[in-house]
Amino acid sequence: MPVWLIPMVYTLVSLVAATVLPRVEHALAPSFEIGISAGSALAVLTSIASGMMALTGIVFSIAFVMLQFSAVTYSPRFANRFARDPVLFHALGIFFATFTYSLAAAAWADRGGSGRVLTISSLVAVGLLFVSLVAFGLLMRRLGDLQITNTLRYIGDQGRKVIRQTFATLAPHAARRGGPRAEEAAPVPMTQMLRHAGPPRYVQRYDIPALIGLAEGVRARIKVECAVGDMMMDGSVMLRVLGGSGPIPEAALRRAVKLGADRTFEQDPKYPIRLLVDIAIKALSPAINDPTTAVQALDQIEDLL
Repeated sequence: MPVWLIPMVYTLVSLVAATVLPRVEHALAPSFEIGISAGSALAVLTSIASGMMALTGIVFSIAFVMLQFSAVTYSPRFANRFARDPVLFHALGIFFATFTYSLAAAAWADRGGSGRVLTISSLVAVGLLFVSLVAFGLLMRRLGDLQITNTLRYIGDQGRKVIRQTFATLAPHAARRGGPRAEEAAPVPMTQMLRHAGPPRYVQRYDIPALIGLAEGVRARIKVECAVGDMMMDGSVMLRVLGGSGPIPEAALRRAVKLGADRTFEQDPKYPIRLLVDIAIKALSPAINDPTTAVQALDQIEDLL
């Protein structure tokens, strides 16, 4: 699910709950009360609703200012990680849900001049307020990762992780392959060629098991012509099929190559090094002049190499 849909889901669920729960409580527990007057309950619910919108505006204004600062100081490509962080959108969704539920629940306080307060519905609004405070704390903790030390450590950890995963993925296939290597075997005629069609895109990952399965299905070889992280232009060759008892469906080959507008850490050990180099170069620029950050970035680069 796209991350921008997360706040919408929270808002819709809160509206459904605010519509259904008061009716269920009114039908099943009409006499349940804890001694709160209708005026007090209405004041609490309206305060939660109005205060939550103010908090949302302040928090996310500060968050996006910090993201902009990190994009200028470190690297705009790394700042995109926080701009698409699910924690950010879950926190926004919880804030929206608290606002919409409290606003809808306030309509049931003293409904029709009865002076009654739906206690359970009001307590749910208070519970959402505490959940919002927890989400606020988690969001502030996540934004704390924008500190340069945490940033460099995260990039280095992602680089080491992808290097380990790459060797762990390729080792079983290399051991199973046996026989001569593909480039040492007898020449085999090319039977298919897969080209990129469309706007420029980066190679983000290969579905290696799927490619092996497709090749084994027709007893062919699939030669990968581009590495993960390479930019594919319109017409660029991505794969070549050598030999085989029949053609491989082009749609299946395209599904095995994931393309995207940005590079990712997945299957791309060069990308963490690229980010670290960007940070080191900016740290050494006259505008920033931070040699300590450059040395820390070089330490991570050295470890990755």
